Formats: sequence, structure tokens, C-alpha cells
Amino acid sequence: MCRRTFSTPAPMVNVSGLPMERYHALSDATMSTILERLEELLDEVGNDAYEVDYHSGVLTLNLGTHGTYVINKQPPNKQIWLSSPVSGPKRYDYVPQSDDWQYLRDGMGIGELLDRELTGVFGKNVFLHLEGVSTQVQA
Repeated sequence: MCRRTFSTPAPMVNVSGLPMERYHALSDATMSTILERLEELLDEVGNDAYEVDYHSGVLTLNLGTHGTYVINKQPPNKQIWLSSPVSGPKRYDYVPQSDDWQYLRDGMGIGELLDRELTGVFGKNVFLHLEGVSTQVQA
């Protein structure tokens, strides 16, 4: 008998109990915060080859030779998806206990991952402060 092993595990299916209205409020606040913080970061860096753009729920961060990040909302799954030129694709679920979007395979928050990877790209400490997302949502 021959067994095949796959290097990529099957996707985790998470059935979120998060109400759709709450998902949109939290994900919109997160996407807006990411956009604002990345715009500030790119202004500090001052490299014209880098740009951030947000349209129709899709945020694109182009870092020239360092690659492109794509972050987008996925309402059917109540997730935020991130594609990184460093670590690849990840799907983030909102976790109320930590008030953060976390990748359930490793428990890392989306902000923590971006902070770590962008620190490597820019050669300086980057802190986007994306935790505590519910504080950005108006009641």
C-alpha cells in the first residue's frame, strides 16, 4: 500500500457564531485601521515605490521588490484573509476573548504577523496596534 502525505494541511472550517452585522462592523473597523496605519508608515518611510490602496473591501500593500500583501474581507466565512509575500495565505477569525483577528492554526493575531514581517522589510520596529478591535466600533 502506498500512502501519500500532503505538505499543506486541509483548510480549517470555522463556523462562526458572530452575527453578520457585528462581523461587518469589526472587519470594517479593522480594515480602516490597517489602511490608516499603513498610510502613516509609508509616509514615514518616504519610498515612492511603496503604496497602499483600498477598494471594494480589498487592501493592497505594494512594497516593490519585497512583494505585495493583499488583505480582504470574506463575509461568507466571517473572516479576514491575508496573502503575504513572506508567509503565504492565512485566514483570520475574530476571537472575542482576545478582541483580535487570529489565525486559528497558530493563534497569532493579524497585527502581530504584520508587525513582525514589516519590521523585517523596513529594518525598524513596526507596531500597527491592531489589537482591541472592538474599541474602534461605535456602539
